Amino acid sequence: MTRGVASKILIVDDASFMRSVLKDIIKNNGLASEIFEAADGIEGVKAFQKIRPDLVTMDVNMPRADGIQALRAILKIDPHAKVIMISSVEEKHIVQDAIKLGARDYVVKPFDRANVPLTLNKVIRQR
Repeated sequence: MTRGVASKILIVDDASFMRSVLKDIIKNNGLASEIFEAADGIEGVKAFQKIRPDLVTMDVNMPRADGIQALRAILKIDPHAKVIMISSVEEKHIVQDAIKLGARDYVVKPFDRANVPLTLNKVIRQR
């Protein structure tokens, strides 16, 4: 399998622990040369505008602006943005809406650390 490598990945999640876990997974699998973080949807949209990452992981449930609001704003900035939603099992219906809006894929929490790189790789390689 050819491994995709993004030069920049933005992790948007209000839980610092989850950002740390995702950052470790990305680093350990060599998926990005630069990793950025944002603690909510508003910060995530601002960071997206500033750094223009190749990939965004977006938590669904966050304060100030949730993942769906941030996804909409990011897709207005760049309709081709690659966003992967991160959600808990009970938010599956919200993720389905996110996919309809333009999210490229999703990861369900709690997740298997071995499966996350596969999803990230798949989306990184999408045109």
